[in-house]
Amino acid sequence: MKAYIYPIVLVLGFLPQLVFSQVKIIFDTDFGGDADDLGALAMLHNFMDRDECELLAVMCWNLEEYAVSAIDAVNQYYGHGDIPIASRQGEHSPIDWNHSKVLVDHFPHKRHWSNVPSTTSLYRQLLSQASDQEIVIVTVGPLANVLYLLESPGDSISPLTGIELVQQKVKEFVIMGGQFPSGDSEWNFNGNMPGVTQKVVDQMPVPITFSGYEIGLNIKSGEVFNDLPSDTPLHAAFLHFSKHAPWLNHQFKGNIYDNSTYDQTAILYAVRNGEGLYWEKVEGGYCLPDETGGNEWIQDKDSQHSYLRLLKDEEEMASIIEAFMINDF
Repeated sequence: MKAYIYPIVLVLGFLPQLVFSQVKIIFDTDFGGDADDLGALAMLHNFMDRDECELLAVMCWNLEEYAVSAIDAVNQYYGHGDIPIASRQGEHSPIDWNHSKVLVDHFPHKRHWSNVPSTTSLYRQLLSQASDQEIVIVTVGPLANVLYLLESPGDSISPLTGIELVQQKVKEFVIMGGQFPSGDSEWNFNGNMPGVTQKVVDQMPVPITFSGYEIGLNIKSGEVFNDLPSDTPLHAAFLHFSKHAPWLNHQFKGNIYDNSTYDQTAILYAVRNGEGLYWEKVEGGYCLPDETGGNEWIQDKDSQHSYLRLLKDEEEMASIIEAFMINDF
């Protein structure tokens, strides 16, 4: 187990003097596979409790049987059970090693994929009700939900097309995905959905900021959850994840292991920005995805694209993000 940097106030000590505006966020997640989605959702709830963001909805990409109910269980646990949830449409089925069922079995919940709206419908509803340039969309999974939104026509919710709604109502689109400046196939850019990322990136009419795979790969977090009570979502789900995830289970000895910290970086950027503190923002080019989930950064000063490049030491960054996940900041 690594040596954690405590007390947390020494890591984040200057942050109470900073002023953060409340960001209105729609969170789009493939919750239930890698446990970093849960860590990202925990961060959002903690930021909400400090009036730093408003979580307008959680959009579930994952068609796993228990994913929507698990998201609801987490929202209920953190006292925000009224947050809307929507599900991608398709055939749902359980996945044994996913941690969603653990959360459903141990924490109260009310919702299921069968009684929540489609992601396209809820996206359109929320955007139509928003003020101009008010919303930040954060995706930490494959981009099908966003593609369906962009391709949606005007309807009874709004006469505007999906692209028109996004252009009018969304301030920024934050994507955890890809590899920068270039890389081969990455899950959030692939998702077994060839061409989806290409279409989204090509059609997106607002600025896009990418937090790439390389940012979170070596930021290892999670072992600190061993010190949490067993009846908390972070402990229960990360323990199950450490025991059953195909890339971790070979070493399982009864404890939670550190894991790469991908999705949490996108949330930290979306809520607190952190440019010049945690990372620099690389501009002057655009992201060119390929059909298989790879991508390349092309130099072009006219683009609305940017990507993050880590400035902090990775172990220090892990301790900072852990503090945000356990609400000790």
